[in-house]
Amino acid sequence: MRFFVPAVNPDLSGLMLQLTAGPINRGRKQEITTRAEKNEHNMQKDYRFSYDYFESIDELQLADRQLMEMARKQTRLAYAPYSSFAVAAAGLLENGNIVLGTNQENASYPVGICAERVLLSTISSIHPGVILKKIAISYYNQNGISDRPIAPCGMCRQALLEQQSRFNAPIELLLSGQQGPVIQIMDALSLLPFNFSAMDMDTAIKSKL
Repeated sequence: MRFFVPAVNPDLSGLMLQLTAGPINRGRKQEITTRAEKNEHNMQKDYRFSYDYFESIDELQLADRQLMEMARKQTRLAYAPYSSFAVAAAGLLENGNIVLGTNQENASYPVGICAERVLLSTISSIHPGVILKKIAISYYNQNGISDRPIAPCGMCRQALLEQQSRFNAPIELLLSGQQGPVIQIMDALSLLPFNFSAMDMDTAIKSKL
């Protein structure tokens, strides 16, 4: 599987990003490579991350399977009258507690909030200071199939990385539909390598002084 995407980062202008994923093997690690090439100067940069692929929820460890089952069931509590695309997230905290979140839509579309950010806000409100270790994310598409993993949107990826940075602890992701395969990613940073962070703000502030 191969995709070609134009670069959007100003520092990578003029580059072509090449995303390559190897063949899928049950229960084995897969590797995704993002390659940036610039023909004029023969510059090349690679970004790689690995993930685990499982054919079904039955191949997961018991605790992970239970967490995904909770996320799948929780989709029924989502409020998605406009997209008919219900998403739920089940988060396992360091203290053993499990917190649930669902997407909440609004007639004014930008006001809606994704399941992942509902979950993060809930954790900060009722379990302040507790580390989020793992999230299982599932969905139910009323207008189509729900049998393959989906990943968080860009805004949620940024929010997850803020949570990681805040507690200096990686967040593991389990992604799946109502049935079918499951993808396990050990660190949310893998999904957004060129993220915006407090370090960027600090650099920008210092440059103005």
